[in-house]
Amino acid sequence: MGLFDALGISASGLSAERLRMDVTAENLANAQSTRGTDGEPYRRKEVVLQATGTEGAFRNVLDGAMGNAGKGVQVAAIVEDENPGRRVYDPGHPDADAAGYVTMPNVDAVTEMVDLIGASRAYEANVTAMQTAKAMFTKTLELLR
Repeated sequence: MGLFDALGISASGLSAERLRMDVTAENLANAQSTRGTDGEPYRRKEVVLQATGTEGAFRNVLDGAMGNAGKGVQVAAIVEDENPGRRVYDPGHPDADAAGYVTMPNVDAVTEMVDLIGASRAYEANVTAMQTAKAMFTKTLELLR
């Protein structure tokens, strides 16, 4: 493990958690969007993360088998949740079907807030890890003087 690997790992975690918070904010902002550009209700999005270095190269597989973790985390994909939205009876709504029902987005505010808190705490943990690594590097440089 190199001297600055800890900073790189924490930085990749910061970027991933920021993206998770952005996607969660988008989900909350569109919780009442019954018609998107495709004419369908908004679908909840989720961020899929994976460890870097897990692309399948022999060196990466060997490092993983020997207990050497990857060099951080990366976003593998942003996927849409396939669960159907709830149907609400509102015959006056412009997006109501012939029976008077409107299909709402599959976004649950409570779930989104829990995800937001989790991403926020993970972000804070990465900031703390980065600050700790910085303090260790500073002490190491002081000892080398």
